[in-house]
Amino acid sequence: MKTLGKFQPKKNEKQFELNVKIKSNELRKQEESGQLVQPVLFVLLVLVSVLLYFAVSLMDPGFILSDRSDDLQFTLGVTEEQQDMIPPTTKSLRQRRCGHCLLQQPMRSKHCQTCQHCVRRYDHHCPWIENCVGERNHRWFVLYLAVQLLVLLWGLHIAWTGFGYAPSWQLWLRANGVLLTVAVLVALLSLIVLLLLGSHLYLVSLNTTTWEFMSRHRISYLKHCGADENPFDRGAAHNMWGFFCVWGSVVWEQVYFRAGSDQV
Repeated sequence: MKTLGKFQPKKNEKQFELNVKIKSNELRKQEESGQLVQPVLFVLLVLVSVLLYFAVSLMDPGFILSDRSDDLQFTLGVTEEQQDMIPPTTKSLRQRRCGHCLLQQPMRSKHCQTCQHCVRRYDHHCPWIENCVGERNHRWFVLYLAVQLLVLLWGLHIAWTGFGYAPSWQLWLRANGVLLTVAVLVALLSLIVLLLLGSHLYLVSLNTTTWEFMSRHRISYLKHCGADENPFDRGAAHNMWGFFCVWGSVVWEQVYFRAGSDQV
């Protein structure tokens, strides 16, 4: 009887391990049965995510490489009559020069200490992509976050369906320990990406940047505005449309001065 008592748990463990293997093989049932739609879509989504990562990392975020002061006054589009209506705090912005690269900075641009360049519509410097997020790659960065979130959530779902059952926690952890670690890591990454995507979409809907949101009190063209006042805000729908669907550089001086003129 003692021998039978010792043998029975080992038999149960072997039977449980066999069940886990059978369950693992069931995860590949679609592939083995020729149903390749979901596997191919998942692989394509991962490839798109990788391509977007390299695109955002290698893309020019909007570096200011030359001093085009001759057409700065033209892009401002401000007449002498309008200049009298502009508050005194905004007149000096037309002659703003970067203290590091000594180039004239268009409105909403900032010098990045890491990249050693001024960036148009500077949002932030992302260490994950080792590049700045600015005017030219910001929409692609948001798209990358959205695709990455889909990949992570899909991967979390695959990990969840791979868990097996066991009569005790010890056996369950022995069979699913590695998968549990991967699932927890993917869940944490999903939460981080979700928070990043949500915060960027929120700022985009307000037509503001991370830098402007965090350093509003130190920015010359915003510190004189009210706490809830944003001279670039044109409504959530218009802001989202302009961010995702309008290509090309925006002359933010015109938007800012027009808002300032309306207020006067």
